[in-house]
Amino acid sequence: MKKIFGLLLFCFGPIGIALAQDSAAIETKEIPTKVFARATFNSSHIINLHSTEIVSKGALEFMISHHFTNIWNKGAGSQNVAQLFGLNSGVAHTYLSFSYSPLNWLNVGVAASGSSTYEGWLKFRILRQQTGVKNIPVSVSLISLSNVNTASDASVEFSSNRFSFLNQLLIARKLTPKLSLELIPTWIHFNIVPFGINNSNEVFSLGIAGKYKLKTKLNLTFEYTRQFNMYKNIISKSGTIINYNPDLAAAGIEIKTLGHLFQFYIGSTTSSSNIDQLARNTSRIKDGNFAFGFTLNRTLSLKKN
Repeated sequence: MKKIFGLLLFCFGPIGIALAQDSAAIETKEIPTKVFARATFNSSHIINLHSTEIVSKGALEFMISHHFTNIWNKGAGSQNVAQLFGLNSGVAHTYLSFSYSPLNWLNVGVAASGSSTYEGWLKFRILRQQTGVKNIPVSVSLISLSNVNTASDASVEFSSNRFSFLNQLLIARKLTPKLSLELIPTWIHFNIVPFGINNSNEVFSLGIAGKYKLKTKLNLTFEYTRQFNMYKNIISKSGTIINYNPDLAAAGIEIKTLGHLFQFYIGSTTSSSNIDQLARNTSRIKDGNFAFGFTLNRTLSLKKN
């Protein structure tokens, strides 16, 4: 009997072990897991506009951007070449920012955004694109930004020490491992505007932006936004009639290194503040008013090891 039992165990034991392993594998596969879309964008900014991304909890992001003057100005002739197509004109609008994430879903930032203007913001991560336990097709963030211009009354066209506010809903989807797109509805509020035709405290726009991965460390980026109101025949404080350009476009490349992200681009703005770019842009695409720009981005972990 023992010999028969031993023979049966020898013959069927491996089969039983294999079946048990298959059963365990099936049970493992049935356990759902969260799979988040990673690196939908590589920075908190795509070019000029914010992305859905925020740095991880306990990390500090430092960013510096330069917007030069127009590559070519009508009537300037050879002076455009002498100024190296806007790179050597002596004028560059600088954007310098620091942002920190105290929580995985919250980012706090401050910036000096040029022309005696300062900004502060809160950025909330609402949804993350994922599969598994939940199927969420998009990532959604909300940014609320306040801006104050501290320049003297003589240098500010609309009002001195003016306050303005920007609110954006950022909706992004990583469509493929290479292509990501973002939709950007924007509402800007000015606390003071001069009385006159076509002036408004509220400005609305809608934008689309994207990233296409060429190589592991090289991406193409683009942005386009359209302003819906307060851009035509605006009467300024001095009574001058001003027309703004409602279209904002930019295209560039991103280069990732071990610790930095470099962004080089051409865009239809020389302003460094999102509020000026989206509500008071004086560069006209049809006149060829494009300018070079670049951004250096560095993220540091402040967590204790």
